[in-house]
Formats: sequence, structure tokens, C-alpha cells
Amino acid sequence: MKAALFLPCAGGVEPLLADEVQRLTGARAETARGGVWVRGDARTAMLLNLESRLAQRVLWPVAEGRYRDEHDLYRAAREVDWTAWITPAQTLRVDVSAQRSPLTSLNFAALRIKDAVCDTLRDATGARPSVDTRRPDLPLALFVGPEHFTLYVDTSGEALFKRGWREAKGEAPLKETLAAAMLAAIGWQGRPEDGPLLDPCCGAGTIAIEAAQIACGIAPGAQRRFAFEGQMPFRGQQAAWRDLKRAAQARVRPSPVPIFAGDVSFRMTDFATRNAERAGVRGAIEFKTMDALQRPPPAATGTILMNPPYGERIAPKGQGQGGDRAARQGFDGGGSAGDFFAALASHWKHHYPGWTAWLLSPEMKLPGLMRLKESRRVPMWNGPIECRLLRFDLVAGSARAPAG
Repeated sequence: MKAALFLPCAGGVEPLLADEVQRLTGARAETARGGVWVRGDARTAMLLNLESRLAQRVLWPVAEGRYRDEHDLYRAAREVDWTAWITPAQTLRVDVSAQRSPLTSLNFAALRIKDAVCDTLRDATGARPSVDTRRPDLPLALFVGPEHFTLYVDTSGEALFKRGWREAKGEAPLKETLAAAMLAAIGWQGRPEDGPLLDPCCGAGTIAIEAAQIACGIAPGAQRRFAFEGQMPFRGQQAAWRDLKRAAQARVRPSPVPIFAGDVSFRMTDFATRNAERAGVRGAIEFKTMDALQRPPPAATGTILMNPPYGERIAPKGQGQGGDRAARQGFDGGGSAGDFFAALASHWKHHYPGWTAWLLSPEMKLPGLMRLKESRRVPMWNGPIECRLLRFDLVAGSARAPAG
């Protein structure tokens, strides 16, 4: 059984995801707005769930077409053989997303899809499945546009950014899929030729941990379960699933490159260290609690990749009242933000010549604040926030030509 699988992703990541899917599966992936399409079977879906770092989910289409109202959706869903997916003893959930849809109630649309599944199973078996809003066996995703709908089985269950290792969350944690997209965008793959990586504002450690798992060959889904493990089409694929997991485990290795991370907050560095321990990469990352404005370079050359907290200030430890808490206070207007980034750029120019720095920020005027000229600008979305991933090639002194 084959289908055109859809893998949604963050805005701006589509080309990176298409490259990843083609590398993993050998099949050509087609980009679309908000994701990519690839044709594959049950093994393909299992492989992408286990190995994709950039996809948010792996969706299997089961119905699509034109519609006018909720009754059209019900009729289309009734044509699906739901007995091939779950039994009445299992559970389901329906999530709906819409773009310029004429429907007045998305909740009613979800209810009609649920009714169609339950009615089909009741007619076939005499019993109905129940609804589980937290961990259903059959999560369904309905997308409705102005005239067209698509109904998918979500083979992932929980979103794929939930790798299974995160427990201690920092303030506004970066999603693992976005951290992986940042690494993919800059071309850092954990090879010896990629050189050392440093995140001096690591927060909960997401960038460093994602980088370490890449360098160590650890599959992103190795520590979690997936919805497909309870779905009927995959029950005959248990041997293939075991083979995929064994192959992933067999390639795990020590990191061939050093990875450095730290934060001005002792609490955040502790969070990041414990997260790295659960992710199986504690030995691959050197953590240090230190102000980014004072940290010396850990190597002669390398790459800085960071996601500075939006709307927060990173100050030297001990400034103000409250210790680490004061060190992560909100900006007092644009001046404080400008002061921090100008000081950061000055520190880099004095101590990090030969390094390359990448910053993800929603501040479109960041190069001006840093008095640096970016050599590359990559659009990315951090959830609903439009950002730019900016590259700065660091040289000693100012990167701007002197006036006159």
C-alpha cells in the first residue's frame, strides 16, 4: 500500500526538508507551502518518523475532494474503510485546521469526521471506538480550504519535535525541529570538516543537543513512540520496524567534533546539562556557565549558532538584583537591546576573528545594532514569529569601512 505522504514543517524550511526526505528515502520530494510531499509505503512512513529532524509530522492521506459543508465531509469520510486502521477497542481524535474555509464551526467539522469513523466501525463490527484527546490510537488531521479538503491519518501522534528527552524547559524553549533547521541551513552536519560549534546563549540546550545527536548519529525519534505502532496497516511491519531501529542504533558513535554551550544563568545551564544527559549526548557537549559578553573562544576557529532570547537581556552574572533572574530581565526598550548586541559584536571582533556567527532573530535591523554586515540572510519562522537567520563572518576590528 503506497500513498503520497505529506510532511508539514515550519515556514521557510520546505527546501531543507525536501533535501532531507530525498536523502533518507531516495525518493524525490516535492515542496509545497508548509511542507513536502513524497510517495511511499508503510516502511517509508516509519523511516521518516524515526529519522526526520525537520518534519513536524508524517501524514497519510485517506480522503480528499471538494466540499460545501460538514455533510460533504461526513459522506467522504464514510467511504474510508476505517476497519483497516483501528478496532472498536481503540481510540481516535480529530484535529481541524482551516484556511479561508466557509465552515462556521471547525468543532462541528471534527465531530462529523468522528461520527463517520464511529458509524463505519459500528456498521462493520457492532461497536464504536471512543475518543481520547491526549494519546489516541488514530489521530486524524483535517485540512479545509475554500473549496477543497484533505483528511489524513497522523502516523506520528505527538509532534516530531518532541524527541522524548526534554523534561526541563527553559523560558520560551526553541523547538528541536527549528534547531535542526538552523543547523541544516548553515550546512553544519557534525563532520570533522565542519569544525567546532558554540552556542553561548544555550537556554535549555536545544541547539547544542540537536547538533550533538547529529554528530553522534543518533536518530531523532530513537527515544519515543509513534501513533503508527498501534495502527492496523503497520502491525504486519513489526520486523521492518525492528530492523530500522537496529540500523539506527548501530550507527551511533562518539562525536568527531567538539560542541560547546553555556548560558549566563546557572539554572539554564543545569537544565541544558540534564536535557543532554537524557538525550544521550552529555559527553559530547562541554557546558560552561558564563556571560556571552565575556566568554573566550573555546577553539581557534569554529561556528557560533545562537538564538538570543527575544525581548530579554543577557547581562553579566550578579548585575542587578536577583542573580540569574536579573541576568535575564526584559529589555528596557530598544536601547538595552542595542547595547547588548553592540557589545556582543565588539567582543566577537576582538576575540573571535576567523569564526563564523549565525544568529536567529526577529529583529530585521540586527546588523545595524551590531554594526556588522551580514553575508547571508535566511528567512525562517519560529512559530508565528517571522525571523531571519543571519550570518556574520568575523574579522578583527570593525567590519565597516572607515568614514571618509
